[in-house]
Amino acid sequence: MTRNEAMEILSIWVRSPSLRTHMYTVATAMEWYAKHTGQDADRWWITGLLHDMDYEKYPTVGPLGHPYQAVAFLKDKGIDDEMSDAILGHASQVPRETRMAKTLFAVDELCGFIVAVALIKPSKKLADVDVQSVTKRLKEKRFAANVSREDIYQGAEELGVPLEEHIGHVIAALQEQASAWGL
Repeated sequence: MTRNEAMEILSIWVRSPSLRTHMYTVATAMEWYAKHTGQDADRWWITGLLHDMDYEKYPTVGPLGHPYQAVAFLKDKGIDDEMSDAILGHASQVPRETRMAKTLFAVDELCGFIVAVALIKPSKKLADVDVQSVTKRLKEKRFAANVSREDIYQGAEELGVPLEEHIGHVIAALQEQASAWGL
């Protein structure tokens, strides 16, 4: 699957602008980690881009819902087992055994949280987000309350990267592409 094919799938499956932005941010963070660990950046970007493609139509996690519907569709389009296992592992009980799966899990909630931090800045720009502002907000349970702090902490641990370093990596990745999302 190519990036263009992935973008076409996204345009068909996802209508919500905020969900699309989330999927772009996750794709960007995945690509950053792929480049910095010697992996195939296109495959990782595509995996990140499409990880929540079924969420609007099938918001309930489970075999008849998210992310299983996405994986069933994408397998017919030729994605490999590593990509499908990563997508399943980010939101289900499927074990995260590969670096790709661990990275997707580690960046998913964190991307959403970092964008939330940016949106409360006076500028509403990712350029004004730093590690300190993210770690401070992580301690505030009422801020972005729907974001799982446990998943953020567990993701960094599974990835084997100290939390503050991981946050810095994801911020750096997102800041490189922020203008494309108006952030």
